[in-house]
Amino acid sequence: MELHDVWFVLIAVLWTGYFFLEGFDFGIGVLTKLLARDRKERRVLINTIGPVWDGNEVWLLTAGGATFAAFPEWYATLFSGFYLPLLIILVCLIVRGVAFEYRAKRSGEKWQTNWEHAIFWTSLIPAVLWGVAFGNIVRGVKIDADMEYVGSFWDLLNPYAILGGLVTLFLFTFHGAVFAGLKTVGEIRERAGRLALKLGIVTAVLALGFLIWTQIDNGDGWSLLAMIVAAVALVAAVALIAAGREGWAFAFSGVTVAAVVAMLFLTLFPNVMPSSLDDAWSLTVTNASSTPYTLKIMTWCAGIATPIVLLYQGWTYWVFRKRIGTQHIAEAH
Repeated sequence: MELHDVWFVLIAVLWTGYFFLEGFDFGIGVLTKLLARDRKERRVLINTIGPVWDGNEVWLLTAGGATFAAFPEWYATLFSGFYLPLLIILVCLIVRGVAFEYRAKRSGEKWQTNWEHAIFWTSLIPAVLWGVAFGNIVRGVKIDADMEYVGSFWDLLNPYAILGGLVTLFLFTFHGAVFAGLKTVGEIRERAGRLALKLGIVTAVLALGFLIWTQIDNGDGWSLLAMIVAAVALVAAVALIAAGREGWAFAFSGVTVAAVVAMLFLTLFPNVMPSSLDDAWSLTVTNASSTPYTLKIMTWCAGIATPIVLLYQGWTYWVFRKRIGTQHIAEAH
């Protein structure tokens, strides 16, 4: 296996880690309006991700940086062609981080309500746009012979990509509801389980349609296997949440996210960004990659730094592993 193939796999792993972690993170943000009934319950939900949300976003920074260094042509075409949706995602992530930190700085009801609205919308919008973006990457976009995107913003809003956006929204919200059931106690835990069941059914319908569409258009035997794993894991997650086994349900909802991302990258390879105008103009792991020397240096750096990051983040989750409920929330002054 060539180094550019290795880095394609590593970037796929980074995106998988990001969507696994930030997926339930976005889901919790959406659930602050769908699940929580009052401000105290919203504080419970926000506190479940309070110690970890910023660490989850490190995976996005690493995935973007790895793409820039390993596949500069892919990075350039992607970020120029998808400039507006990626800018919206970036602004949402900035506002979301500020909302988490500033919400509790003042006790005024209007102040806190406005930041809670910001948390909801800046969780929902990226959850949709990431699905739209990856739907277009897999489907193919208008790339010319100079490796430049020549389409418009409206070309990105096609039925396949929009369905992909709905899948990521519901999948992340389901993932978040399972996480909420795992991390909370009392009535909010029970309601999280009931909501997760409803979300799981809708997610299954949407995801099945999207994955079958993907398989028909671009799939092979490996992508079919990933699709089967995603379907089985999602059904298992729904069954386990119904049985009150939140830990196993969260593990299987995570497997669902990972299998969906794996299927998208499997259908993509060896392309990194297909051209819908001419297959010869598609960006591939070969024509979009950096030099072998650059990839070699990156491989050494990743081999040293990645275990340290994984150990630190795993330790963070271990320290903040206990459940919380409204009884753990102090009354506002």
